[in-house]
Amino acid sequence: MRVLGIDPGTIITGFGVVEETGGRLALIDYGAVTCGRNDLFPDRLKRIYEGLCQVFEKHKPDHVAVEKVFYGKSVKAAIKIGEGRGVAILCAALSGVPLYEYSPTAIKKSVVGVGNAQKTQVQEMVKVILQLSKLPEPLDSSDALAIAICHCHRKKLDDLING
Repeated sequence: MRVLGIDPGTIITGFGVVEETGGRLALIDYGAVTCGRNDLFPDRLKRIYEGLCQVFEKHKPDHVAVEKVFYGKSVKAAIKIGEGRGVAILCAALSGVPLYEYSPTAIKKSVVGVGNAQKTQVQEMVKVILQLSKLPEPLDSSDALAIAICHCHRKKLDDLING
């Protein structure tokens, strides 16, 4: 099973692709679609769309997992992140790939073991789980990998429960 995790944002959208084979997780790719802070907002969304379409085309994921929106900082920030999420969801829909959504707490709990882990703790555990020689950067990419790992863990559990 190949999973594309997406950490949506409108300045940086992180992505991470992992593959689960025989109970083992392997890194396929990770990176980020980046936009300039001074870019017009519609241009940012277009850039995210084009960048994610390239990732879908290159890696042909079986599943896509995206972080759910939360508004811990501000409602305005949550709305912008939501617009970036919308682009990611559209890419998945147009690709015909099933989409799954996870809360930040569920992702952190799945990867680190606690729901209030810091981003750097998530990054460190992603390195350990995927047996990487260095920390995946930027943090948006390690978050995207954590989302993909979370989905693999959840899917495995769901398969065990549902036979």
